[in-house]
Amino acid sequence: MMRTRPLKVALLGCGVVGSEVARIMTTHADDLAARIGAPVELAGVAVRRPSRVREGIDPDLVTTDATALVKRGDIDVVVEVIGGIEPARALITTAFEHGASVVSANKALLAQDGAALHAAADEHGRDLYYEAAVAGAIPLIRPLRESLAGDKINRVMGIVNGTTNFILDKMDSTGAGYQEALDEATALGYAEADPTADVEAFDAAAKAAILAGIAFHTRVRLDDVYREGMTEVTAADFASARGMGCTIKLLAICERAADGGSVTARVHPAMIPLTHPLASVRGAYNAVFVEAEAAGQLMFYGPGAGGAPTASAVLGDLVAVCRNRLGGATGPGDSAYTQLPVSPMGDVVTRYHISLDVADKPGVLAQVATVFAEHGVSIDTVRQSGKDGEASLVVVTHRASDASLAGTVEALRSLDTVRGVASIMRVEGE
Repeated sequence: MMRTRPLKVALLGCGVVGSEVARIMTTHADDLAARIGAPVELAGVAVRRPSRVREGIDPDLVTTDATALVKRGDIDVVVEVIGGIEPARALITTAFEHGASVVSANKALLAQDGAALHAAADEHGRDLYYEAAVAGAIPLIRPLRESLAGDKINRVMGIVNGTTNFILDKMDSTGAGYQEALDEATALGYAEADPTADVEAFDAAAKAAILAGIAFHTRVRLDDVYREGMTEVTAADFASARGMGCTIKLLAICERAADGGSVTARVHPAMIPLTHPLASVRGAYNAVFVEAEAAGQLMFYGPGAGGAPTASAVLGDLVAVCRNRLGGATGPGDSAYTQLPVSPMGDVVTRYHISLDVADKPGVLAQVATVFAEHGVSIDTVRQSGKDGEASLVVVTHRASDASLAGTVEALRSLDTVRGVASIMRVEGE
């Protein structure tokens, strides 16, 4: 039997995502009510610019006083899509204090203060859901948090930023340089006017922190994630990747150590074999590859951003939270029982692709190989080409730690026959 009194929803933010949330709540009201077991009512919309016309939203619902809205006391669920740290953090904790559960898409805040927000939700017996914070419409948080709750996840690796994937895909498919591909992404609306959060991997790092914390049941903050942007990737790097049967992707990688005693979380460009499922992810799409002990290998794929896809994830959370509200229960909260330490990047072991500019004369390869051997880094393959006294030497290693590779590169730079280190890139997805 359906309850007739509606569940009241406060919407914080009415931009690209917020306006889509409001639209779907209105156009799909009957379906949502049937799925939840009660009607849902948009009770208020907090915005910064109230004079702006918002099609389909009653102007009487619009307010600039977000704090007063979440303090009303009759609000059942607060949907936060304003982003940033403040005032979002204060508004979410205030919502819990005044009896509301929260659905958020705020990856930056969750990566920085997720533990504190979960603690506030638990203290007040309320839900905190955030499927939309990672990978847009792709169902990922709930499968990790619920569907795989009985399994042991060992690795999560994925493309979690559509802007950077579009740029790298364009460089790979057309031979364009970085700036040219970025300009096209900006013209098409995939990149912001200031693309720093995307291309310098801040956005992906926040998502990696969230994924690692859920996957490994431990505390992982944004500061724990190693971050390397993609602005230095060149057309020459793609040429080298193609020579190895690879492409280049900006990857978020979260791993459990082989002994189970620690975890790592990192974001950086990497060469990945064309045979790996992530290599075929094109354009602005996202995909995440999960390796679990019992389930094996799983891949989640779909649009990772945009108003409608992100709103889809928000509405999925809204339905779940409203159902919990009607049942007098809460869903799964924070799970950090393992308290595993996060290892520094220097301890991470992976393969490397190193491109060196060297003198084209006898003995150079032997000198370079000696340096690798002295630092305990085993060479897998070497490719050398050159003329007129200058040459290019490409070395692909077996697995080595980041720290040992750093020592190797420093020693290589000291050789008279090495003119410079053209590029260093990790190789993933073996």
